[in-house]
Amino acid sequence: MADNYVKSMLGENEVILLVARQHRFVLFSAIVAEIVVTLIVIVAIAALAVANPLAGFGFLLALIPLAIMLRDILLWRSRQYIVTNRRVIQVSGVFNKSVVDSSLEKVNDVKMTQSFFGRLFGYGDIQILTASELGVNLFKRIGDPVKFKTAMLNAKEELGFNDEGGPTHHEDIPGQIKELDVLRKKGILTEEEFQRKKKELLAKM
Repeated sequence: MADNYVKSMLGENEVILLVARQHRFVLFSAIVAEIVVTLIVIVAIAALAVANPLAGFGFLLALIPLAIMLRDILLWRSRQYIVTNRRVIQVSGVFNKSVVDSSLEKVNDVKMTQSFFGRLFGYGDIQILTASELGVNLFKRIGDPVKFKTAMLNAKEELGFNDEGGPTHHEDIPGQIKELDVLRKKGILTEEEFQRKKKELLAKM
């Protein structure tokens, strides 16, 4: 679920379709060392405390790997990959936020890569090729990449752009507005009907 920070960036009529994060394996690989170090410190201090009660203060040392582990968890949780009905957004950072987004209409191609274990456990890389200056966006080891790719392509299709980035015939919004204008000028549509339908079409852009 997207947080309030992400929701504050949404435009008018923009809707979040999917929120993804890196696979939990990424988090586990980041914190496993901290868990091991914490356990070693606790066992060592407990053994020393038997002979010297003052050694019990050494348990404070366990707070160091715990604090690092908390940081890794917050970093993992703050990194989000979001598909809306208009763009793809990558958000990272706990306090200092970094946001990179790609308009769906500028997406030229989407490449998904999954290793054997990626297919087995449900993670993979998504590479987005765009016509913007950034060129390529790489989302590494995200959970359920197939679902992410499908949601993005479906959103792009709803916008009216085909796989090559051109407008599809049934969603050529400017063309449809021109056709409605012709009908208005011929008296087939009233001004009120034209404005209402025009507003509905513009809302889809």
